[in-house]
Amino acid sequence: MSVRAAIHDDIPELLRLREILADRMAQDGSYPVDGDWRRAYADSLTERLGSDDTAVYVVDAPSGGLAACGMGLIFERFPGPSLPDGRYGYIQGMTTDPGHRRRGHSRAIMSRLMEWYRGSRIQRVDLHATSDGEPLYREFGFVDDGHHYPSLTWRDPS
Repeated sequence: MSVRAAIHDDIPELLRLREILADRMAQDGSYPVDGDWRRAYADSLTERLGSDDTAVYVVDAPSGGLAACGMGLIFERFPGPSLPDGRYGYIQGMTTDPGHRRRGHSRAIMSRLMEWYRGSRIQRVDLHATSDGEPLYREFGFVDDGHHYPSLTWRDPS
C-alpha cells in the first residue's frame, strides 16, 4: 500500500469519501446531512490542494478510485501560553471506503499526516472522532482534551 498526496483529479473521489463520512457521522448522532455543502467542498479542495497549510493524503483502490483519505490543516490564532506561536493543526475527513476497511489505510494516512505536522513544527493537533476511528487516534497519542474549559460550539440557528 502506498500513501500519496492528493491531486486535483482526485476531487470527485474525495467528495465521494466525504459523503461516506458524513453518513457515518450522522449515525453517531452528529448532524443531519445537508446537500448544499458539496460544491463548496469541491471548490475548497480545488483552492487548497498543494498549499502550505493543507495536506491531503490518499490511498488508491486496486480497482480504481480511492480506498481512503485524510486531511490535515494548519490554522493560526493569537499566540498564548499553551500555543506559543499560535499555530495548531486539525485533522479532518479521515475516511476509508467500506469495501477497503481493516487493511491499515487509515493508520498509514495518519502516520503521514503526523509526519507532516512534525515537519511543520506543529505542537498541537485536534480532531473529532467517530466511534469507529477513536481507537486508532488514541494509538497515535490523541487524548481527551482534559482542560478545565469545555469545548463549546455555536451554530447559526437560521
